[in-house]
Amino acid sequence: MKKTFFTFLFLSLVLSINSQTIFGKWNSKNEAGTVDSVLEVYEKNGKAYAKVVEILNPARKNALCVDCEGEYKDKPILGLDILSGLEKDDDEWSGGQIIDPRNGKTYKCYIKLVNANKLKLRGYIGVSLFGKTAYWERAK
Repeated sequence: MKKTFFTFLFLSLVLSINSQTIFGKWNSKNEAGTVDSVLEVYEKNGKAYAKVVEILNPARKNALCVDCEGEYKDKPILGLDILSGLEKDDDEWSGGQIIDPRNGKTYKCYIKLVNANKLKLRGYIGVSLFGKTAYWERAK
């Protein structure tokens, strides 16, 4: 009986710890507060990245990042890496950048897990005081 209890306790702890990560699929909302895309945050070479894996508005499924600059100019938004190069710093990931495909602008950013199903994203220019915060909810 003790062995079963401790096995259950161990599995619960492991599942709880694994769900407490920034990695996975997240819903992004537009200015109206409606979920318009699903992003996948993933790790590559110890850094965090995110790409658009689903666009929910059928009219925008084949949209291009027309306002983006450089290598992102006129690339399909679906599959676009919008978040790049974030490194773990205590309980947040920072030091990278994010591209807003809605307007093509690039910002410095950091992300932080608020709880298992909510991610805080702060994009800014210069210092984080001058920026905007968005919250992504974990996709089901």
